[in-house]
Amino acid sequence: MNYKLSDKVVNIKPSGIRKFFDLVAEKKGVISLGVGEPDFDTPWHIRDEGIYAFERGRTFYTSNSGLKELRIEICNYLNRKYKLQYDPLSEVLVTVGGSEAIDLAFRALINDGEEIIIPEPCYVSYKPCAILANAKPVIIDLKAENDFRLTAKELKNAISDKTKLLVLTFPNNPTGAIMERKDLEEIAKVVIENDIYVVSDEIYAELTYSGKHTSIAEIDGMKERTILINGFSKAYAMTGWRLGYACGPKEIIQQMIKVHQFAIMCAPTISQYAAVEALKNGDSDIEMMKEAYNQRRKFLLNSFKEMDIPCFEPYGAFYVFPCIKKYGMTSEEFAMKFLEEENVAVVPGTAFGDSGEGFLRISYAYSIDNLKVAMEKLKSFVGKLK
Repeated sequence: MNYKLSDKVVNIKPSGIRKFFDLVAEKKGVISLGVGEPDFDTPWHIRDEGIYAFERGRTFYTSNSGLKELRIEICNYLNRKYKLQYDPLSEVLVTVGGSEAIDLAFRALINDGEEIIIPEPCYVSYKPCAILANAKPVIIDLKAENDFRLTAKELKNAISDKTKLLVLTFPNNPTGAIMERKDLEEIAKVVIENDIYVVSDEIYAELTYSGKHTSIAEIDGMKERTILINGFSKAYAMTGWRLGYACGPKEIIQQMIKVHQFAIMCAPTISQYAAVEALKNGDSDIEMMKEAYNQRRKFLLNSFKEMDIPCFEPYGAFYVFPCIKKYGMTSEEFAMKFLEEENVAVVPGTAFGDSGEGFLRISYAYSIDNLKVAMEKLKSFVGKLK
């Protein structure tokens, strides 16, 4: 059978993260530091609310936008954390994870051939979603010497008369980089001057270890041109519940809902009830997990220092991005050899864009015991490379 497939889809490369995840699944006894999934169970009071919703038979469709109660709590949360005020009836959409929100935002905003600026290294979904929305991805290669932050100058140089949208990816996966208020204020000036939009993926906002996360939507003149995306997977250890949200101008959210209603209908109902409980009573859970991640972060940074492996200090998310250029291997070669010889899985930096060459992504969303064993194995591995 000669299947006539979409060239656009066929030409999209599979996720580099999944490639290593599949390799790990085929090997026994692997310590996997590759997938960005918290090792904590979803806090019990959140699970209990999901169980209660199930027992009460709350297995119906919600509105396309999501449970009204959940949208209200999302607005309460954003107001409490960032002094951002959204209308729960018209400016909030509950989605199947943050990834769906990204896809919907691109499709609602983009006309064929318009450009989306994507700073890399970054989460693997942005570029494929841009291509599927018939946009042209324009890549900015972020630099280690700038702590992988986006500068106003880099943004200016990337803008053309076809630019429609900037993706902000901070705190960043895979680098752990953050943007402080002063950085965002400079970016906002360029965005406003050039009349473009921003999709701000803030899924790791709660996992900021230096000060408090700032959303670009807080900056004067930016709320009306920003789609703020967040969710429950990372902060509340709710990856399998598949729940995210988007907030923004009602004119944009209405168009996102239109795509969402035909493709998805609504996010999982039981997950939505659990998320209401997370937002109401989950702040202490976040602090507990964040403290544990911070301890692991410091442990890894100290380990790299002892091994003389360069690694800038990440202040967000739960990843480190050490540089392995001095060992004379590509990122993929290093990761493959490390997996084969030491049974430890990490992700090559190139899974997150070409500018990730020479780096590895190592997640510390794993137990300190696993991290200690992995670092001993890394020490043994690089010792043999010298």
